[in-house]
Amino acid sequence: MSQDAAQTPVAAQPAPERSLSAPVVPEHRPEGFWTMMLGSMGVVYGDIGTSPLYALKAALDHMKSAGEIVESEVVGIVSLLIWALFFVVTLKYVFFLMRADNKGEGGTLSLMALAQNALGRRSKIIFLLGVAGAALFSGDAIITPAISVLSAVEGLNTASTAFKPYVLPIAVVILVSLFVVQSSGTARVATFFGPIMVVFFALLGGLGLFHIADAPRILHAFNPLNGLSFLFGHGAQGFVTLGLVFLAVTGAEALYADMGHFGRKPIQVAWLVFVLPALILNYLGQGALVLKDPEAMKDPFYLMAPAWALIPFVILATVATVIASQAVITGAFSLSRQAIQLGLLPRLEIQHKSATTEGQIFVPRVNRTLLIGVLMLVFLFRSSDNLANAYGIAVTGTMVVTTGLAFFVVWKLWRWPLYFAIPFIGLFLTIDMAFLAANLVKVLEGGWVPLSLGALSMIVMWTWVRGNDLLSRKTHRDSIPTVDLIRMLEKSRPTRVPGTAVFLTGDPNVAPSALMHNLKHNKVLHERVVIMNVVTEPMPRISEAHRFEVEKLTNDFTRVTLYYGYMESPRVPAAMALMRKCGMKFDIMTTSFFLGKRTLKCSPASGMPQWQDQLYVSLSKQSTNATDFFSIPSDRVVELGAQVTV
Repeated sequence: MSQDAAQTPVAAQPAPERSLSAPVVPEHRPEGFWTMMLGSMGVVYGDIGTSPLYALKAALDHMKSAGEIVESEVVGIVSLLIWALFFVVTLKYVFFLMRADNKGEGGTLSLMALAQNALGRRSKIIFLLGVAGAALFSGDAIITPAISVLSAVEGLNTASTAFKPYVLPIAVVILVSLFVVQSSGTARVATFFGPIMVVFFALLGGLGLFHIADAPRILHAFNPLNGLSFLFGHGAQGFVTLGLVFLAVTGAEALYADMGHFGRKPIQVAWLVFVLPALILNYLGQGALVLKDPEAMKDPFYLMAPAWALIPFVILATVATVIASQAVITGAFSLSRQAIQLGLLPRLEIQHKSATTEGQIFVPRVNRTLLIGVLMLVFLFRSSDNLANAYGIAVTGTMVVTTGLAFFVVWKLWRWPLYFAIPFIGLFLTIDMAFLAANLVKVLEGGWVPLSLGALSMIVMWTWVRGNDLLSRKTHRDSIPTVDLIRMLEKSRPTRVPGTAVFLTGDPNVAPSALMHNLKHNKVLHERVVIMNVVTEPMPRISEAHRFEVEKLTNDFTRVTLYYGYMESPRVPAAMALMRKCGMKFDIMTTSFFLGKRTLKCSPASGMPQWQDQLYVSLSKQSTNATDFFSIPSDRVVELGAQVTV
């Protein structure tokens, strides 16, 4: 997908008729398997690892509201929790979806790009599914920090009721601090995430194993019939409880989304040999504790810890929830960059916090938006129990989208016959839809929050894409083809000045508006003219060997295209250095970059409703300067502005 792009200075040199490619640069050696597995423990499993804090408690609280809970109900709920982990996380994500990687990358937008490649064209259905998944993730990114940190700090209430007035202020301080430190980068903090989560999971499993002895009959939860018996034997009450059981798998999407950071094998091994056993043991231990002492139902997670260790356990759990929140926040930064590169959002300021790690980025506007949203939720709901009603819908919706996109991959890319692909995907989709339906019951109790956030995000992305499409068509219709302009210039022969001029454009086949304005107002043309654009390909990354393509139009006109993946940031200086290695000579001191700066105005004949016109114009004002976005040397940039009606 093309974008208005800033490009690089080059002095046009005799070049091949088409395509000058970059040298192959050796890739960095991957880190060791165990190091990657340890890292995945801290980042990938932070969210799902903190689910025991509230999943069983929320389900039991709901059943308790309808009357006294009996043993079979406790066993049934624990059974549903265990089999949700087995089916949704292990079977669907670990063994199936992680095979559907896009050049090693996962996540909704990666799967969308993979599905579009499989079809060989851009499909509206796939595009809408991808946008819906990305929009719902935005709701998840706001709710996860709020519910995770609140649930951890609420453990202080279990230690002493004297802490109750301070729970909310402490949670707010932690959350604000978490978002404030984002601007300094998370590389150093992330170094400690893995070991801390290893300790946390070890305690989860150890405490759970210790308490199973309280009521060994809880092991009957391994029989899925007990879970099904509870689900279908309690009517609407059981169905609503299913939505709360889903809280146990809310971090499953992180398995897939973070695959590119750690690799498939380390994530799979970490889950199967460490995380899954720890979670299952903990849920069994909580269930056994409740069977032995029904009073423990008020907070089975924290009551598993000895009284003397409760405060340290609360502190460790709070740190774990901060780690879980950190993973979601950085995921939101990564998803935002992908959306920008795919043309779903305006160009936002992206700050790089590491010279060696591409994924270490900070998006200030997204960070501020998330913080405001998280604080609003904390003050609106005030407890993790209340937030639990709002939590599941966003994640279940994302899972439904992921499963839908996976169908196109297994059908078209993996070439599974329909008679096998439909029932296979249909099985997963049935489970996902059941969880979604169970969560939709809670719309009025808080579920409206993620739905509203997702709908707002979809409207923003839809408006940006639609407005760009209309503006692109209008610009193309009113522009002169590049080849026609070159013929006209050969006849009119304007005044030529020394140096190289790089004109940045989103459509290299038509004359850039900056070039036309320069000719019209300055009446000069540089000796060497480079027309450049950046293309975002539907793959995560482009190798340096295929970074750019050069086409000689005439002796003094050259067309250059830079190619980037949707997970890369288009850094023009790096591309300049690469082009220079390939023999393209340029002198930065005699090279000028010309950018067309458009000021948009609403038009009644735009083709969009007035409100959408105004939203599109407002979004365009949020777009960061192309000079900064593409890292162009600011002292070599000339901006030529024009007013354009949408």
